[in-house]
Amino acid sequence: MTGASRSAPQAYPYRWLVLLAFCVLSAAVQVQWLTFAPIAREARGYFAVSALQVDLLSLVFMGVYLIASIPASFAIDTYGLAAGVRTGAALTLGFALARAAFPSSYGLVLVAQIGLAVGQPFVLNAATKLASQWFPLRERALAVGLATLSQFLGIIAVMVAMPELIAGRPIAVALPRALWLWAGLAGVAALFAVACVRERPPSAPGPEEPRETMRAGLARIAQQRDMIVLLVLFTLGLGMFNAISTCIDQICEAKGLDVEQTGMVGAAQLIAGVVGAVVLPIVSDRLRNRRGVLVLCMLGMLPGLIGLAWAHDYGSLLIASGLLGFFLLGGGAPIGFQYAAEISYPAPESTSQGLLLMAGQASGIALILAMNALGTTLSLWGFVVLGAAIVPLTLRLRESPVMLTDDVREALAAARALADLPEESHRD
Repeated sequence: MTGASRSAPQAYPYRWLVLLAFCVLSAAVQVQWLTFAPIAREARGYFAVSALQVDLLSLVFMGVYLIASIPASFAIDTYGLAAGVRTGAALTLGFALARAAFPSSYGLVLVAQIGLAVGQPFVLNAATKLASQWFPLRERALAVGLATLSQFLGIIAVMVAMPELIAGRPIAVALPRALWLWAGLAGVAALFAVACVRERPPSAPGPEEPRETMRAGLARIAQQRDMIVLLVLFTLGLGMFNAISTCIDQICEAKGLDVEQTGMVGAAQLIAGVVGAVVLPIVSDRLRNRRGVLVLCMLGMLPGLIGLAWAHDYGSLLIASGLLGFFLLGGGAPIGFQYAAEISYPAPESTSQGLLLMAGQASGIALILAMNALGTTLSLWGFVVLGAAIVPLTLRLRESPVMLTDDVREALAAARALADLPEESHRD
């Protein structure tokens, strides 16, 4: 066989630069999403609006995602990984600059947030496609985990930095400066991604994996039991994370924490998520096991939810937030995305990932509104009930057929190698 498309599978070192550029852009997108969440009290006074209106600056990302996710996935599947990422980069940079240019107008900042939200799915929905096109199977959960980790790093940066950037300074001066800082980050990330993200390597990192059209993929997913169960899991789990992240200032204010402590509680969840996003996908790849690690993650998440609902002291909230981050964000999200790409094959990767993110965004909107209506205490105990319901649902999942196929291939290869040994070796 000849030609780049038919050459032997090869994993190119350049794949790590592609992933790094993608990760930097993903982090920059998350910074734009939660800019106002850790300083909600100060933002209310600066814009002279209600608490719900401040939450809307983050909530709009979830609402827009429900509209833009399918078109973004279609664009990624039709026009390619690089085109999708470049579109997301351009929208992120353009509207980050617009937001910084008009920081005192709540209406214009909200419009800029909507524009930033349109760019988000062009980046987030491309992670599993990047892993499939650039990484061999044994590294794909790790690649998706690192892409997810980068989102946590962006959220950590904004959770920790925003309270520090405005502390002890007039909000009318500090907030515009912070927005220009995040616009500068968006510029660096966008240029890096445009320069480095390529569509695919000269030869595939593994066996060619033809994919269906988006329409055929959606029809396949709708008929697949494990994918339906996974969608329910993401509706509950990712929805709770989105609600907690958006309302973190309200949660910590109700428990008597100050702004700096609020930032650290949010950061603890995400720092632990960073660690989990490295450790747990590696464990899943090495063990050739998706289902078992997902069950472990859901079991480990539950004590974190209980701690957030029950605890009122700073130390206990840090520990509870860390547990939730390590298991739900670090393991459940990236392994779930890769599991979805495997069980829904040959549906496009960006389609399966986009549907999971849509489920989490839709439920996140509902749970944020519920928190504003019911209060944080009752809502957090409700999350505990939802977390308890997630565990038996996860047990209904079956192992990824890709993992099973890989095990079978290894066993057959070992059997063939044994059959080729000299007769003396068989007698030994």
